[in-house]
Amino acid sequence: MSKTEVALVRTQEQPSEQQIEAAVRKAVELAGGLAGIAARGKTVIIKPNLVAPKPPESGATTSPIICRVVADMVREGGGRPIIAESSFVGLDTEEAIRMAGYDRLRAEGYEVVNLKQKGTELVTVPVPHGVALKEVSLPRLVVEADAIVSVPKMKTHDQAGVTLSIKNMKGVLPDAWKRKFHHTYGVFQSTADLLTVVKPSFAVVDGIVAMQGLGPAFGEALEMNLIVAGRDVVAVDAVTSAVMGFDLHECGCIREAAQRSLGVGDLSEIEVVGDTIGNVQHRFKRSEEAITEAIPFPPGLNIVVGDKTCSGCRNQILSTLFDLKEANLLEKTAGWTVVCGKAESLPEVSRDRLLLVGNCLARFRKEACFVQGCPPNSRDVIRGFGLTQSIGMVDVDAIENEESRRT
Repeated sequence: MSKTEVALVRTQEQPSEQQIEAAVRKAVELAGGLAGIAARGKTVIIKPNLVAPKPPESGATTSPIICRVVADMVREGGGRPIIAESSFVGLDTEEAIRMAGYDRLRAEGYEVVNLKQKGTELVTVPVPHGVALKEVSLPRLVVEADAIVSVPKMKTHDQAGVTLSIKNMKGVLPDAWKRKFHHTYGVFQSTADLLTVVKPSFAVVDGIVAMQGLGPAFGEALEMNLIVAGRDVVAVDAVTSAVMGFDLHECGCIREAAQRSLGVGDLSEIEVVGDTIGNVQHRFKRSEEAITEAIPFPPGLNIVVGDKTCSGCRNQILSTLFDLKEANLLEKTAGWTVVCGKAESLPEVSRDRLLLVGNCLARFRKEACFVQGCPPNSRDVIRGFGLTQSIGMVDVDAIENEESRRT
């Protein structure tokens, strides 16, 4: 029995558009090509990662060069490529499209669809083999497509370890369902469930400029000059995470999909073609390592994260701490315990310095300072610490505007 093939192709440092295109084409062909996927008359959804309005060189978003090459290869096979995306909960996908350079693709005649735009038709899809889900709402465009190519960014994630081809598919969901995946169902099982109904036929990972540390949006750019490609998205993610220095047990979405036989996660059963993992491997800084480095926690500040906490609340807390650090006010959080995500009970600490962040903790709203939202904004978290009342010098609106600009 032949092994599943995953291609690793390295470019030169700071590659030109032509060199990136050549690397993508080589990787796709080494991994079996798009034959049968990009056939005449077939509609192929190309799904980048445009989590937030950030340029590709930040390490947060997929390069439009790579999606353009994949679209060209679909056209060459006779298919109709549609680049489609929906950004992070509450963020403007059109702004993300513009910031990442996909508006230029539109000007060149490529179809780039904002799945959040008014009029997007949603359909309810049964999930017969779901563990967490029985049904899910998805854009009709995605459900009725003949094939999907996942084109994620190579980057770390504050909850999932890494976010690659599998987790990238969560971006096709409407915002309400993105929240449910974290709050109600648990992101690992629900993302694997989603893979059973909208499974990509191919994956091409943008590892030209990757992200380490506080991914998926606040981390540091890391030039890797890599393209990873293959027909088995689980295998592609297993190889890519190994390149990043992660074991499978650290990567919840990949581990869950592999355990449910939705693809091959065992590296011994995968044939890596092109380059080798050993030649290109680089240990990526983990999210928790970056937090410790970036934020000098004041004495007694403790962040308690529940096991179903979504990246929205966790990132919002981190973003708020960054803002307070920049305003030289971080020390005002000393002695506070901040809780987010689902919890069965509250920690045994002083209720006067206990901050509950996000709607998951609404049941405890009368027991401590509660900040409503899914997720709350930075202004409200700052007020939750009582800073505006105690010092009267925090321009929370200015901080919130800076946060919006940054993300």
